[in-house]
Amino acid sequence: MKKNLIPIINISSIIKQDFNSKKSIETIYKIKKACIEVGFFQVVGHGISKKDINNIIKVGNNFFNSSNKNKMKLAPKKWNKYNKNVYRGYFPNDVNGKEGLDIGDLRVKKIFAKKLKNQFIEYIELNKSISKKSIKVLENYFDNIFILGETLFKSIIKVYNKDVENSKIAFSRLKTLSTLRFNCYPNQIKPVEISKQDGVALGCETHVDSGIFTILYQDKKGGLQVQNRKNKKWYDVPFNKNALIVNTGLALEYLSKGKFKATNHRVLWNKTKRMSIPFFFEPSYDFKMSHYFLNGGSKNKEKPLFFQNFLKNSLKKFIEYQR
Repeated sequence: MKKNLIPIINISSIIKQDFNSKKSIETIYKIKKACIEVGFFQVVGHGISKKDINNIIKVGNNFFNSSNKNKMKLAPKKWNKYNKNVYRGYFPNDVNGKEGLDIGDLRVKKIFAKKLKNQFIEYIELNKSISKKSIKVLENYFDNIFILGETLFKSIIKVYNKDVENSKIAFSRLKTLSTLRFNCYPNQIKPVEISKQDGVALGCETHVDSGIFTILYQDKKGGLQVQNRKNKKWYDVPFNKNALIVNTGLALEYLSKGKFKATNHRVLWNKTKRMSIPFFFEPSYDFKMSHYFLNGGSKNKEKPLFFQNFLKNSLKKFIEYQR
């Protein structure tokens, strides 16, 4: 594997919300280059402490190590008829070979979700399965990783010489469809599928993500692979204890008119239990997806496409979201 396929970028300059200094402009150029050439990069200097990452790992491990009865308390209505949530929650490992826990914006309260009546904005009673202390950890991590996502998106806006505060048009807390996910790959007896391209056994099928960015914590056991756009070969994403992994999604590809393409990735089959924690940074449900947002031009030439409808279409290929 080429060591430089997945670049490592120190983003400490833009974490300070300075997008105009020489150092920041150099960082933004590196992000732009990585998004165009690879669609994947690792970030260090991202502002999320090792303590916070260790705490979020602990929350995930505690949940997945709990009883099946405890976990099923958070399952969507499809698997637990007593629950009202249909989009997020706990997904048992008979769905797609891995267990999952999807959590939305924890600032969303029950009364707000009830009034809004939007299928993607749900209130899930996490306290049925997760301790108050752990919920505080989840709230803190969601807040911090959301800010990181905003910062990365602002750097993309800066590439187009637009006002970085335009990010507020696309992203609003309470309305965001961003999701914090815990993936637990159990001791898989058999792979989810065998790659038709190279015959490799997979624990998660080849796919692209739906949002703007995915920001991922990957443990030492790894397994994540990225497809090189030019030669179509697969490359491991190496573990870096100081880094988070970032990849571009279909929403960014759409907004950029294909300049920043979503990249194919997959997870290798491994009999050893492991966990990953991706954060899917996604716009507000009512954000009007438009090429002009980044590129400029006339708004009147495009048919309005709300992000929630864009997301519905892109989720159709994922078995866990088929209802």
